[in-house]
Amino acid sequence: MNDRISVLLVEDDAEIGELVSRYLENNGMDVTLVADGAAMDARFSKESFDILILDLNLPGEDGLSICRRVRTTHEIPIIILTANGEDVEKILGLEMGADDYIVKPFNSRELLARVRAVLRRTEARGRIDDRSPRQGYQFLGWRMDLLSREVVSPEDTKVAMTGAEFDLLHALCENPNRVLTRDQLISMTHGPTSGPFERSIDVLVSRLRQKLEKDPRNPSIILTVRSEGYLFSAPVTRG
Repeated sequence: MNDRISVLLVEDDAEIGELVSRYLENNGMDVTLVADGAAMDARFSKESFDILILDLNLPGEDGLSICRRVRTTHEIPIIILTANGEDVEKILGLEMGADDYIVKPFNSRELLARVRAVLRRTEARGRIDDRSPRQGYQFLGWRMDLLSREVVSPEDTKVAMTGAEFDLLHALCENPNRVLTRDQLISMTHGPTSGPFERSIDVLVSRLRQKLEKDPRNPSIILTVRSEGYLFSAPVTRG
């Protein structure tokens, strides 16, 4: 039985692709390298992967469009490779549902650390078993199931969440009526390898408000505490 991590790498620069593939394979992973979205789709139709590493600047369909499309049909963790370190590029990627970023040029060891961090979070989600007394949360008619990683509205409708959105909601439900700084939320949801990219939390909060709040522009559940962070104001019960 093969226990190696399976990676789908979408990178049109053959030299970078080969270097990354060789490094990850030397560190216990199986890498499938493709050059564009069409080739990625062909692979997805035949096999499953543990993580997707996606370059933004691709021929044909660009990486952001691919990321958004994949996120609507797959729960696979996504790490984006980008040559543009500007905040606007990163924020756009977060809005498309990416889990993490690394900016070119990058050290292969840093990429490996990012991959392992994302996979650790994914593995931790699966370790919550049926014997756990804290299998989920309820607030204002909403239900959050940690086992199935599902969020159900008061109208009994499943609400789609990216991995990052679910992890942020989990952190907020764990700490109701407590102000959490952006750094604390980054640590709870992304881990130390992601760096202090505070705007990523703002984007995730905005996305959660769109899904949870009756009026996202005038939120009553996830409150902004000026110069401090965010507060989850809803009464939360566990079970």
